[in-house]
Amino acid sequence: QSISKPIGMLWLFTALLFLVSATFLLLKKDWWFIIAVIAIIMSQILIVMFWKDAKFGAIANIIILLVCILAFGNYQFNKKVKNESSQLLQDIQVENLAIISEKDIAHLPKIVQKWMRNSGVVGKTKVVSVSLKQHGKMKSKPKSKWMAFSAKQYFNVKNPAFVWSTNVDFLPMVKMIGRDKFTNGEGEMLIKLTSIIPVINEGNNEKINSSAMIRYMAEMTWFPSAALENYMNWEEIDSTSVKATFTYKGKTVSGIFKYSDEGEMRSFEAQRYYSSGKDKTLETWFVTTRTYKNFDGFKIPTKCSAIWKLKEGDFKWLNFEVYEVKYNINDLYKSMNE
Repeated sequence: QSISKPIGMLWLFTALLFLVSATFLLLKKDWWFIIAVIAIIMSQILIVMFWKDAKFGAIANIIILLVCILAFGNYQFNKKVKNESSQLLQDIQVENLAIISEKDIAHLPKIVQKWMRNSGVVGKTKVVSVSLKQHGKMKSKPKSKWMAFSAKQYFNVKNPAFVWSTNVDFLPMVKMIGRDKFTNGEGEMLIKLTSIIPVINEGNNEKINSSAMIRYMAEMTWFPSAALENYMNWEEIDSTSVKATFTYKGKTVSGIFKYSDEGEMRSFEAQRYYSSGKDKTLETWFVTTRTYKNFDGFKIPTKCSAIWKLKEGDFKWLNFEVYEVKYNINDLYKSMNE
């Protein structure tokens, strides 16, 4: 069919919009889909006007629209995580922080003092915030396949809190995104398949709160100076083991840290709620460390595994590595771009 010059220019402009949106997708701009949706609308109007010749273009538009819907879900999720992480860091003061001395750690059990020295805490400023990146593999069930994942996490150490977000290779071509949060003494977990289908959305109950607190306490090994905070209490069990108790907002959890004779953290064990929903049961949650690395002068565990010790046998569900750590940050966007 013959078309007028103005209509031809609309076809050209629509094609250019698709090319621009594809360019922004390749540049990893979260909002690329907005331009793509505008292009789809214009394209579909033109296809309807010239249906006889252009009708098969509607199939391409449907495919692109489905991808845009997934991209929108991912955009909303990332925006939510960024807002929560920004709020977690916004009131943190990183100037004129106190230097930790031997006197500051003298009240701790001897093996915890060794851990402080071995980790490089003594003589350095107190850590009040942390950002880190991880990658590794996880399982959802004992007999399921390993799934590769990457994650980012932010900690507020002064007012204990964290936001952890992850991207999981659930199936070939199928992603799963998740966010685990602990703020103001309450935990919250959100997991979505293909960024739009909720798998788990749970929070603000006793079991989730307890699990989030235990996770925070276990992950203090990445910022050992938190052992000096008022919300932590330490009791010696033997020469290489201590019971740690974390009390915050009227809630209390405890676990056992074990160290080498030199003060390297070897394992953490606690009673933590396993599974999800109403079927949660208290089980032994065990974390082991394999390698250590220095970040900004702090020697911390980097390769770790997490195991559920169930009645039917051990379920190793997580192997991961911490590969980037930044301390005492208060600007989310600056930390992301450095």
